[in-house]
Amino acid sequence: MLLMSDLYIWCAGQLLPSPLRNFPTLPIVKLGKHFEKMRDFEKHMSKVPSMIELYHLTVSGNVTFGKDVVLKGTVIIIAQDNEQIDIPNGSVLENKVVTGNLRIVNH
Repeated sequence: MLLMSDLYIWCAGQLLPSPLRNFPTLPIVKLGKHFEKMRDFEKHMSKVPSMIELYHLTVSGNVTFGKDVVLKGTVIIIAQDNEQIDIPNGSVLENKVVTGNLRIVNH
């Protein structure tokens, strides 16, 4: 997930750390079983969220990410058993804990 994010850029055929990240270390990312296989990972991510300002991410349960999601600080998202959390397109989560279930439908 980190290599697919905006934490890195391609420059002259090399994968380099993004100059936009102002922190000396990479974020800690912990993903649950819904993200273990690449096929499942892609099913839950329309696009890998922006992580430039992320310190820590924990995702557990059936969680999907829309496009253009931005994660900052510490973000913990835990979907309860048999529930689903959908993070809508364009969401910005900064120092948030999201639990339970959340389904937002655009009309």
